[in-house]
Amino acid sequence: MLSENAKKEIEREMAKYPEKRAVILAALHLVQKEEGWISQDAMEEVASLLDLTPIEVREVTSFYTMFNMRPVGNHHLQVCTNLSCALMNGRGVVEYIQRKLGIEVGETTGDERFTLSTVECLGSCGTAPMMQIGDDYHENLSEPKIDSILETLK
Repeated sequence: MLSENAKKEIEREMAKYPEKRAVILAALHLVQKEEGWISQDAMEEVASLLDLTPIEVREVTSFYTMFNMRPVGNHHLQVCTNLSCALMNGRGVVEYIQRKLGIEVGETTGDERFTLSTVECLGSCGTAPMMQIGDDYHENLSEPKIDSILETLK
């Protein structure tokens, strides 16, 4: 269930646009900020508020890698594997993190600290390979740099 605060914020957003549909991204950001992820129930509630079908909300939610459709760990490691990062060993970054944390892509560590995902381009091609953790970009990755980053997150 969305909080009353979230519902009011979505209503404030709706006042800014001629069509309710235009608020879908803002509404999904609010849900994720509140819950940490976007459940099917939340998608249905957003759909109801915006006079959309649940599948319309799910289509948007599943299109963008910034939205989590299942719970994630405290630190969501999103490694870019698109062309520039792939050419600069993005796959090696993923494999190293998998070995280091003992999880596969899409999994969360047992202590719920880390979730590992691969994502499409994050727009930092000139500093590949890179990953995003929360709102922070970590670029020009190497194994020692990854070790250092993970240490700061523990």
